[in-house]
Amino acid sequence: MIDLDGVKVTPRDQQVLELLVQGCSNKEIALQLRISPRTVKQHLRTLFLRAGIRDGRKRVKLATAAFGREEMKSCCPAND
Repeated sequence: MIDLDGVKVTPRDQQVLELLVQGCSNKEIALQLRISPRTVKQHLRTLFLRAGIRDGRKRVKLATAAFGREEMKSCCPAND
């Protein structure tokens, strides 16, 4: 299990992680947050480094630990 007590998570990082745990790609996250995919990648990279994660496959564990979510939502909001 990943311990996030000592990891700094900004409000924007939380938004990125929430969308990641919902199954969104970097491009989908960027579209929803109105930032570039490169910025999304940088948020995730910084979070992984802060959490000591060197293996990219652990990113979902990081997001899950951050939110403690058991139920996943759809990535894309419903079209009205």
